[in-house]
Amino acid sequence: MKIDPALLEFAKSMRHTATDAEILMWQLLRNKRFMNLKFRRQHVIAPYIVDFYCHELGLVIELDGSQHGTDDAIEYDTERTKFLEALGLTVVRYWNHDVLGRTDVVLEDLWQRYSELKQTSP
Repeated sequence: MKIDPALLEFAKSMRHTATDAEILMWQLLRNKRFMNLKFRRQHVIAPYIVDFYCHELGLVIELDGSQHGTDDAIEYDTERTKFLEALGLTVVRYWNHDVLGRTDVVLEDLWQRYSELKQTSP
């Protein structure tokens, strides 16, 4: 399936306008710094663009700012998560303020998710 070039271009532009939380998370994940896993950022899984994606684990990491707390955003994120999970992916969400202020807690949770996914993968 060919991906819409406009979607790819938008994903590329999002890499250049990352939030502080996305920048910090990318520093922690890039170059296989977390559990020697390869992550991609602003990765297209049509029709969506996910913040971070690890193909090896089928893991999607989404970072949410306050705009994700509105009813419309909650509904959109729920549908999006259902779509991604239907593809067999695991979706985890962290609030930006937790990534920035409680990085150790986020990384501990991510390590726990990694451990669970490693046990269930073939």
